Amino acid sequence: MAKAGYAVETSAAVALSSGVAKTALFIMAPAQFGADLRSVAVSFDGITTTDKPVLIEVCSLTGASNVTPGTGNTNENSNIDQIYGRAITAGFTAGSACTSEPTVLSCIKQWLLTPNGGTFDYDWPLGETPDNDVSKGFAVRLTAPTNAVNARVWLRFERC
Repeated sequence: MAKAGYAVETSAAVALSSGVAKTALFIMAPAQFGADLRSVAVSFDGITTTDKPVLIEVCSLTGASNVTPGTGNTNENSNIDQIYGRAITAGFTAGSACTSEPTVLSCIKQWLLTPNGGTFDYDWPLGETPDNDVSKGFAVRLTAPTNAVNARVWLRFERC
């Protein structure tokens, strides 16, 4: 089957508050097919060398609640771009800067990164990409322990 790939990014910087976990970006697959997460990128605008590292969590989510774009988050649907494959109407949805955390989140991968100009770009190895069922998705949740910084997040994914 031919692949169709997509990318979405936050349309604005996502403000993080000290010690508060915040879903910076999420995608949801439609009822017709699932999503295969290919890569994630996160960057921060911190300038203080004493800032403590930010916890980055890549999560799968069931979408049980708080995943309607524009309700408790910034609607990023118009920010989803098809970057390769046959042009089709995919039906993915996305949101950023969540004020109400999506549910149910299950951490797939986590790491720490300094917010002092820190940037992380990760491509899952071929054959090891996490995928989700229909009507489920992926999220990037960030927790800055003691500092208030801003983040930008980018996801690349395929329909599966």
